[in-house]
Amino acid sequence: MTSPLQNRVDPCGCIHAVPNRGTMFGNRGGRFHNPATRSLTQRRWHSRQWICCVLEFKNRRRTVMAQSYTELFFLDEITALAAGHRPCFECRRKSALAYQAAWHIAGSLAEPPRAPKMDKILHEERLNGKYPKTWEEHVEQLPPGATINYQNKPYALLREYMLPWSFEGYGLPVNKPTGRTTVLTPPSTVAVLKNGYEPQWHHSAKI
Repeated sequence: MTSPLQNRVDPCGCIHAVPNRGTMFGNRGGRFHNPATRSLTQRRWHSRQWICCVLEFKNRRRTVMAQSYTELFFLDEITALAAGHRPCFECRRKSALAYQAAWHIAGSLAEPPRAPKMDKILHEERLNGKYPKTWEEHVEQLPPGATINYQNKPYALLREYMLPWSFEGYGLPVNKPTGRTTVLTPPSTVAVLKNGYEPQWHHSAKI
């Protein structure tokens, strides 16, 4: 039996070797694996363009972790957003435009931000040097779809409840904590969620 490749992303943005592929696909702007061994190098991204894509698009077929960019997989879009990715403007154009429009509203900007501008801001928000960056906020101020780190485990927020995350899917809803908490989803994406963007959930989510 072939061992799983290290290309499965958790809500913290860390990459693991697990058999569960998830429901969404993406990349980080290029290749940061060794094609000969199909294993990651010391890097965890190639550029600031971290995107979230659909699994199938225009019948394209590719060998995963070959000569091209490093393919990544997510449980769902909630996971990808928490890890610092945004919707792809090619294969998910409708979602990307909705994300861009919500960013435009959230920032009260004169015009919708271009992808490189969003990528630059997200890159600053998702990383502290080489490591994932988190931030603090009151739970009551966070929208559905944001992901928090509670008792060293990721949870995706709903309105009254939150769902424990795993590579296999979400667990049963539990009560949200109160007060300040550690947030995994970057601040700009949290603002996007607050301003109407509706991300795609895994089918296990009891929403």
